[in-house]
Amino acid sequence: MAETGAFTEQNPIRVFLLDDHEVVRRGLTDLLNTEPDISVVGDADTAEHALARGPALRPHVAVLDVRLPDGDGISVCRELRDRMPRLACLMLTSFDDEDALLDAIMAGASGYVLKHIKGSDLVSAVRTVASGQSMLDPATTAQLMRSPRAEPAGTPSLPPELTSLSPRERNILALIGDGLTNREIGRKRYLSEKTVKNHISRLLAKLGVQRRVQAAVLASHLDQDEAGDHSAH
Repeated sequence: MAETGAFTEQNPIRVFLLDDHEVVRRGLTDLLNTEPDISVVGDADTAEHALARGPALRPHVAVLDVRLPDGDGISVCRELRDRMPRLACLMLTSFDDEDALLDAIMAGASGYVLKHIKGSDLVSAVRTVASGQSMLDPATTAQLMRSPRAEPAGTPSLPPELTSLSPRERNILALIGDGLTNREIGRKRYLSEKTVKNHISRLLAKLGVQRRVQAAVLASHLDQDEAGDHSAH
């Protein structure tokens, strides 16, 4: 993926579209192709077509409809990113669905937008994720996770990945969930910014995730686990 600001008319952001509605695909293609630094290199109307065509087109960004006739864009996001780890996926949906948002985050999506977004905002979103940035804010995500959600009876409160973390790593993970930057975490824990960065790199590797926002989702389970511990006393 090119660095921020490296995309130009000669080296545009290559975009791949997945939506089961032809009118939506055409509209998105027309919208994005009017931008000099963006080029739609292909599209698909089903998950199967997207997985067959997408990798060969070497896109920088995939704009993926969440709900599809033969599957869902979240699974497509996960599979495409397995094959192209540097691909940025922007999920597009008509539904403001909390569960879909959380699934998209854990599949490695860089952003999530509703279909009623303004055209100019969608263009900005494509540029944002193409530059390697996330459109998902860790603090907002963690807050969303803390909202009451129906959990199946007997669901373990602590994912197994979290048990491998040291107490310090769990503490840093909780601060990520609160939306703190590396600098703020360093100040709070009397650590250098570089030390915090190293801790977070190891922590993400242990959790098996690549993005800070994915870690924030898991951080919410720490709160639930601690609440369970307190209620037991």
